Amino acid sequence: MAQSVGIKDVARVAGVSVGTVSNVINRPDTVASETRARVLSAIDRLGYVRSESARQLRAGRSRIMGLLVLDMGNPFFVDVARGAERAARETGLGVMVCNSAQSAGEEADYLSLFAEQRVRGVLLTPADATGRNIAAFRRHGIPFVLVDRVAEGTTECSVSVDDVAGGALAVRHLVDAGHRSIAYVSGPPGLNQVRDRRTGALNALAEAGLGPECLRELPTERLDVAAGRDAGARLLGLAVRPTAVFCANDLLALGVLQAVFAAGVGVPDDLAIVGYDDIEFAAAAAVPLTSVRQPAVTMGALAAELLLEETEAETASTPHEHRRVVLQPELVVRRSSLPRR
Repeated sequence: MAQSVGIKDVARVAGVSVGTVSNVINRPDTVASETRARVLSAIDRLGYVRSESARQLRAGRSRIMGLLVLDMGNPFFVDVARGAERAARETGLGVMVCNSAQSAGEEADYLSLFAEQRVRGVLLTPADATGRNIAAFRRHGIPFVLVDRVAEGTTECSVSVDDVAGGALAVRHLVDAGHRSIAYVSGPPGLNQVRDRRTGALNALAEAGLGPECLRELPTERLDVAAGRDAGARLLGLAVRPTAVFCANDLLALGVLQAVFAAGVGVPDDLAIVGYDDIEFAAAAAVPLTSVRQPAVTMGALAAELLLEETEAETASTPHEHRRVVLQPELVVRRSSLPRR
């Protein structure tokens, strides 16, 4: 195995001290142009790459930001990561993206990894409904920002979307189209987003003078297409089938759409469907999917900016003030929920 090239090797080939090589790398303006050119030539010939981890340990500050999301199989979180990466890159930082797979255990493992790696800070969409993982991570003193979740206290920032408003948008649209019996394919009940969207749905029904019995909840263990197909099969087996379905995310909605299509149920004539997130696949579905749009890229970028503000405040005289940013959702109407002919 070939040995890695170190800074001493560069100094030897260039005929300068280790300190001079360090200055060329970190403070090139302080080195004479001829000497700088000789060192850069040696670096190029040897293929030297500086040890970023060693530099970070000496400086006491990492150039890596952690991002831990619920499901990287969901394009919504891919867009969140895009926004965070874009904001981080503008300040010279990288992003380590990890996937909890909606598991509290995996979330705890990744948070421990972030602590071991001494990342600059963490963007987190929590999977653990108890809050124990966050409480344990808080002891490390590493700043973090909650993404797609409202901070309940004043000890951290958060960037989220008003999911109560989003749930109301979806169901108000269905009620306006004439539906009075609506299913809610909800996902894991422990997730705040799932509960808030249900609250919004009930609020929209109440506005229309309709009771909570008009909303039939079909919970699922996961928020993916397979869980949506399973919910669709359960929906088809109901003795009295609702005329419309509101799903807690678009992957569930796409799964429901697959299940009812396979059973010969027409969408939207026999069953209207509304999703949530407005991922790219929503518009490209066999029946273009009505969805509540979340500004995912903006959410990721804002969360990264808040985290950077907090980490910079650690060395500033003015203390950082934690903020809760709540963005507004938007209903995007497509063919899957158009009024029945």
